[in-house]
Amino acid sequence: MQATLAELAALVHGQLIGDGDLTIQGAAPLRDAGPGEITLIDRPDRSSCLVSSRASAVVAPRSVVPNGVPVIQVDDVHQAFKVIVARFHPPRTNHRIGVSPMAVVSPTATLGINVDVHPLTTIGDDVEIGDDSTIHSGVHIMAGSRIGRQVTIFPNVVLYENTIVGPRCVIHADAVLGAYGFGYCCDQGRHQLSAQLGNVILGADVEVGAGTTIDRGTYGPTSVGDGTKIDNQVMIAHNCRIGRHNILCAQVGIAGSTSTGDHVVMAGQVGVRDHVHIGTGAMLGAMSGVMNDVPDGARMVGIPATPEREQMVKQAALSKLPEMRRQLKHLQCAVDKLLEQTGQTQ
Repeated sequence: MQATLAELAALVHGQLIGDGDLTIQGAAPLRDAGPGEITLIDRPDRSSCLVSSRASAVVAPRSVVPNGVPVIQVDDVHQAFKVIVARFHPPRTNHRIGVSPMAVVSPTATLGINVDVHPLTTIGDDVEIGDDSTIHSGVHIMAGSRIGRQVTIFPNVVLYENTIVGPRCVIHADAVLGAYGFGYCCDQGRHQLSAQLGNVILGADVEVGAGTTIDRGTYGPTSVGDGTKIDNQVMIAHNCRIGRHNILCAQVGIAGSTSTGDHVVMAGQVGVRDHVHIGTGAMLGAMSGVMNDVPDGARMVGIPATPEREQMVKQAALSKLPEMRRQLKHLQCAVDKLLEQTGQTQ
C-alpha cells in the first residue's frame, strides 16, 4: 500500500512543501522511520532531529520551516498523523456476530439491539446489556449487573453481581469489578470478613485498564465518575468515590473510603491512604505517598507527599548533604586541634 505525498497532504488538509509526486510507503515515529516513510515532529524545536532521520517526509506544525525534507504543514500534527497511519494500516472492521452459541446466557438476562456476545462468555440472571455493546470471549457478568449502551468489555473481565456500567465505557482484559473489599474485624484472634453488601458503579465514558481491580463497597457503592480514565493495574479499594474526568495512571493504589474531586491526576504508582480526600484539579506526582487530604488544585510529590515547591527545596538540600558532610568533618578536625592546643597551654 502506498500513496504520493500530494495525496497524503490532501487527506489531512495540509499545506505541502516539497515534491508532491514522492511515493510514500508507510508512516512511523521519528526514531523508527526509514526511507520511503513519513514521520512527524510536533514542536518546532524538534526540527533539528530531522537531520539524523532517514524519513522521506515529515508532518509538522505550520510554523516549521522545511530544511531539505518535504513537509506537510498542519494545525494538529497528531490528528493528521493518526489519519495517515490509518491510511497505511486500516483498523480491522469488527463485524456483528450476535450471541455465540458457545456463550452461556441466562434466560432472565435482557440483551439490547445489536449486542455481540463472544464464545465462552457467561451472563448471569437478571443482567441487562444495552444496545450496540460488545462482550468479548471469557467475560463473566454475574447476576443483577447492568451494562449501558455502546459498552465494550474485553476478554476475561469479571463483573461481580450488581455491577453497574454506564454508557460508552471500555473495560480492558482481566479487569475485576466488584470483588470483596479488603476489610476485616478481629474476633477472638481471628480475622472475620466485614460486610460485603455494596457494588461498583461506573459513570458514562469511563475506561478501565487491563488488570485493574475495583472493589465493591461495604454497604453502598464504590463509584467512578463520568469520563474518568483508569490505566492498567490500578487498585481502587472499597467505598472509594472517584470524581469525574480523573486520570489514574498505572499501578496507582487507592485505599478504602477515599474520595477525589473532578479532574484529578495521579501519576504512576501513587499510593493514597484510606479516608482522605483529593481536591478538584489536584495533581499527584509519580510514586507520591499521600497521607492527608489534598487541597483543590494542589501539586504534590514525594513520600510523604508535600507541595511541589516544598519538595524541590528538600531535594536541593539533600543534594548538598555530601558536601556538607565533608565540611562537617573538616570543622570537626579543626575543633579537635583547637581543643588539643588549649589542653597543652593549660
